[in-house]
Amino acid sequence: MDSTGKEREAVQLMAEAEKRVKGSHSFLRGLFGGNTRVEEACEMYTRAANMFKIAKNWSAAGNAFCQAAKLHMQLQSKHDSATSFVDAGNAYKKADPQEAINCLNAAIDIYTDMGRFTIAAKHHITIAEIYEAELVDIEKAIAHYEQAADYYKGEESNRQVVFARGSANKCLLKVAAYAAQLEQYQKAIEIYEQVGTNTMDNPLLKYSAKEYFFKAALCHFIVDELNAKLALEKYEEMFPAFTDSRECKLLKKLLEAHEEQNCEAYTEAVKEFDSISRLDQWLTTMLLRIKKSIQGEGDGDLK
Repeated sequence: MDSTGKEREAVQLMAEAEKRVKGSHSFLRGLFGGNTRVEEACEMYTRAANMFKIAKNWSAAGNAFCQAAKLHMQLQSKHDSATSFVDAGNAYKKADPQEAINCLNAAIDIYTDMGRFTIAAKHHITIAEIYEAELVDIEKAIAHYEQAADYYKGEESNRQVVFARGSANKCLLKVAAYAAQLEQYQKAIEIYEQVGTNTMDNPLLKYSAKEYFFKAALCHFIVDELNAKLALEKYEEMFPAFTDSRECKLLKKLLEAHEEQNCEAYTEAVKEFDSISRLDQWLTTMLLRIKKSIQGEGDGDLK
């Protein structure tokens, strides 16, 4: 059957499901088998949703999954209701980002009510990603990453402690990166220092600590050169391996160039670092902000 045929069949199933739901509301049906008709309607809505998906009618698929989710809740089946809301959200993601967020929030409410915070955190991340990529609302993306991190940290008492902590850190690093871009440097510094401190004693993760201390120092540097010097001393003391890192050596060269107001030396140090470790967009932005504070430096670039 082609997609048009699937869509026609889905529409018929939706109509049949609606009849079943209406029929379940009559007094006699309520006494005799009302729930059975609701269960049948649930199944029909789900089948219709999957047919709409085949036909790539994402809004209709999302709506059908939503109808199923509401009926599952009516039947006191919280897990099935949450699953259907997630399915609805995933369908709506392709057509209506805001409706996708509404459905995922409905699923989150159910999961948190059930005490399933790790699953709720995962869906907060999905919402954050929709705000990042589709709706371009960074403040709301930050809020959902922070909520996900809180939920993951709350799960650290269970046996999946390593996974929960790692997932929380990933969310927090997203928050820190956006906070720095939005010039909320103190917030970014606190997160980078927190994650750096958490990872430096872990044999599997300590290699990453130098990156987080480097980013924290750059945020300090944008605010105040002296702050950056003091922070660098603190990080070297806390994490001696940081001293021999390319990141630490770059910071020292940049601080020296900045103190001398030597734009050429600053640019040369960045170019040397970039020739071995390519700068990403975030680092480029932060390094440019620092460079602009060198006397007489215009917009310029780092090359």
